[in-house]
Amino acid sequence: MFRRRLTLVLVLIATVVVATALLAAASLAVTERQVVRGRVASDIAAAFIQLSAQKQRLRTWVAQRQQGASANEAARAELQAAMQGTLLRLQALAQQAVELDGGAEAREEHLRRRETLDLLQDSVAALVRAVNDAGPLPAGADPLQAWEAQSRLFDMAGGRDVRLLIAENIARETAAVQRERAAADAVMAWVRWLWLGAAMVLAATALGAVLYFGRALRHPLQQLSEGAHALQDGRLDHRIPLQGDDEFAEVARSVNALAAELEAHRARESAQRQHLEDQVAARTRELADALASLRQADAQRRRLFADISHELRTPTTVIRGEAEITLRGVDKPAAEYRQALTRIVDTARQLGSVIDDLLAMARSDIDSLSLSREPVDLDELAAEALAQAAPLASRHGVRLAPAPPRTGSHVVDGDPLRLRQLLGVLLDNATRYSRPGGEVTLRLATKASHEPAPTVSPPAPGAAPPTWLEVRVQDQGIGIAPHELAQVFDRHFRGAQARRHCPDGSGLGLSIARTLAQAHGGQLHLESNDLGTCAVLRLPLAIAPARTAGGPA
Repeated sequence: MFRRRLTLVLVLIATVVVATALLAAASLAVTERQVVRGRVASDIAAAFIQLSAQKQRLRTWVAQRQQGASANEAARAELQAAMQGTLLRLQALAQQAVELDGGAEAREEHLRRRETLDLLQDSVAALVRAVNDAGPLPAGADPLQAWEAQSRLFDMAGGRDVRLLIAENIARETAAVQRERAAADAVMAWVRWLWLGAAMVLAATALGAVLYFGRALRHPLQQLSEGAHALQDGRLDHRIPLQGDDEFAEVARSVNALAAELEAHRARESAQRQHLEDQVAARTRELADALASLRQADAQRRRLFADISHELRTPTTVIRGEAEITLRGVDKPAAEYRQALTRIVDTARQLGSVIDDLLAMARSDIDSLSLSREPVDLDELAAEALAQAAPLASRHGVRLAPAPPRTGSHVVDGDPLRLRQLLGVLLDNATRYSRPGGEVTLRLATKASHEPAPTVSPPAPGAAPPTWLEVRVQDQGIGIAPHELAQVFDRHFRGAQARRHCPDGSGLGLSIARTLAQAHGGQLHLESNDLGTCAVLRLPLAIAPARTAGGPA
């Protein structure tokens, strides 16, 4: 569109320039012809004047000859030849004038000029003959008659006055010169106005083209510039709003297509980068999880070693204590040896269970230990735990109070080995942190609670609140500071008094005991004052009727 318009404007300007040049060339050609005609007319007039002068000089020569003065024959011949040459030049100029101007007026002038030249040619021929025959005047001749005869010879030809004829031709040629000069001046003035008009037309055309194209190009160029700046600034969603079929609209469509392609590339690159970042983040999380797993495994390994040292210490201490008591003093009855060996066997069995637990903890953690549930009579389990703790209590100078008489059914649904381990940990802690001469008591009681602790499986909807079996292990030991009660169940935590009283502790017993209690759906907490510490264990009583220990669950 703009290319076609620009082409039309350029063609128009070129047309004006070419037309002006052609008109100027034609005008210059006309001016040149007029100048040439004027020069020819001027030359003809000059030739007529020259012929008149030559004729007058020849007349003078004839007069001198008639007066008997010395007259050079060579001068006469030269004047005659000059007059003949002037006539020939006049004829040539007349022919050139005919060729330059063929108008009606010019043809009439040409005819009169030709008539004059023919008459002059006859006159010159007659003069030549007469001059050649001229001689001195005879004696007694009348000079006046001789001058009149000479005047008729030089001034008259064909009954016409040659002087007037030459004067008329000179005047006519002079007028022709003036006319041709005026025509040439008019043509030059016309050419001048032509150039001025052409310049004005070109200026107006150029100004109109500038105004039109300036207004027509301002908007698309501004839109293209804004689009280019938008692309430079990275705003690939910008589109150039140019419509139509012109060149700028085509460029705008190309730029818009380029921007769309770049935007698509950026979107793909962003998606790929996001995908890569997601993969890196996923791999980082996996590595972090793996590192956390490794750290957890390392922590479990450390806890395992600590648990091994803690859990194996109590059974081995019991076995060693039973053996030392049995071997101490004189021989004892076989029944006493049998009881000691039975306790050693039970403790060894418990030790095997602890080893199994530790192997299980080596694979996971104590929180995920499996339980072999069955109805367990906790009175019997308490008596066995007291018997196992007796050697340790004897070594520390602590008295274990005997279990009170049974006051009801104390059957719970649990793992007997785990429960024995749990009671053993509580008695072991109570014994170790008691002062010498102190007493440790273990009491069982049934409690009803409307705020049950978390259980393995919640009671069915509409069921009555569970009944709890409360086991209280009371010592007369060093006690626990109030601000330390919230931390005593953390692994490896030991209070300041505990570290001073028993430096070789590991801080794992209560943590394991609470985990075992929670695994049975129960609770474990401590109550402490200046008189000692009481470990309170609460376990849900079995709902089904009690069965014999060791029976199926």
